[in-house]
Amino acid sequence: MKVPFEQVLEKAQSYKKDMVKFLRDMIRIPSESCEEKDVILRIKEEMEKVGFDKVVIDPMGNILGYVGHGKHLIGMDAHIDTVGIGEIKNWTFDPYEGFEDDVHIGGRGASDQEGGMASMVYAAKIIKDLHLEDDYTLVITGTVQEEDCDGLCWQYIIEEDKVKPEFVLITEPTSCRIYRGHRGRMEIKVATRGISCHGSAPERGENAIYKMADIIKDVEKLNERLKHDDFLGKGTVTVSQIFHKSPSRCAVADGCWISLDRRLTDGETYKSALAEIEALPSVKAAKAEVTMYDYERAAYTGLVYPTQAYFPTWVIPENHILCRSMKEGYEGLFKKAPVIDKWTFSTNGVSIMGRYGIECIGFGPGDEKEAHAPNEKTRKEDLVICAALYAVMPLMYLENLKK
Repeated sequence: MKVPFEQVLEKAQSYKKDMVKFLRDMIRIPSESCEEKDVILRIKEEMEKVGFDKVVIDPMGNILGYVGHGKHLIGMDAHIDTVGIGEIKNWTFDPYEGFEDDVHIGGRGASDQEGGMASMVYAAKIIKDLHLEDDYTLVITGTVQEEDCDGLCWQYIIEEDKVKPEFVLITEPTSCRIYRGHRGRMEIKVATRGISCHGSAPERGENAIYKMADIIKDVEKLNERLKHDDFLGKGTVTVSQIFHKSPSRCAVADGCWISLDRRLTDGETYKSALAEIEALPSVKAAKAEVTMYDYERAAYTGLVYPTQAYFPTWVIPENHILCRSMKEGYEGLFKKAPVIDKWTFSTNGVSIMGRYGIECIGFGPGDEKEAHAPNEKTRKEDLVICAALYAVMPLMYLENLKK
């Protein structure tokens, strides 16, 4: 099928107001992780309005909208949960009422990442309007709990819903650039034990916090020598939290534990990252316990789907069929070459490709720097650009499969 690039772009422009209204509606519905029910229902309403062939809400609370009935299953994903608003004094406008001017839409979730959902839904509308269905079925997902545990939603979709696309286009913010990977991450717990005694005679006890002090210094030094990848960048580790256990403020601490945020570059695994911590001289001297955190918070539906807090790295080469398809679609629509890059943060790709090997590509409205920040905003024109490219991407992929 010949791709009608001009018609697609015209349609995307014609739905700009609809996408803006839909995005603003989603922003007005608070939807922090595990509290997404109302925004999921609003998305269902919009999917049905524009004519999706099937709309399903699964037991975890993810929404899956289907267009077409072909043999090639293609996925597009947006997580629709958000982080909280943080210190309200740092906002210059109401984060849920948001704002709108000629260029921008503001509000919590504008970039991260309900804008991607608005563009996907109207990409489906464009596909329907212009009869761009071919030998593919497009499943558009609005996924939950990503901010809490990235990729858990897709573990459920793949393992329990039995939905396994040939690839997934991730619509996290990329400033309308094509992203082909990002570092992984994991959450590590390091715990030391001591012996409590009265604080007036600390020599009688064994202070778990003092043991941890040396470990913290070694972790800081470890960060300087972690592996570097030319595309994804360097692996990193940092202490993100510290806790203690003590009978009172007048006693020696008999327990201390820290959380480590470990970012994994290409070639690093959870096993290699744990081994690096276990090998630190201070960890050995303190006989500290090194483990991965688990995640087992209930979804808004009440379902608990436990997993380890491990989020693997993923990357595809620049000459990959997905990169070629996105690049050709972008050039056909916008008559210029796209920028190809990577995310700094992580996405649901940690499960989709990192755990399951289902290849991913990224393209989304808004900027990565807006994520989790006060005064979050996105550009209206980004919604149009993304809707147009999402609408043609399935056809570009099928065309490249034939080559």
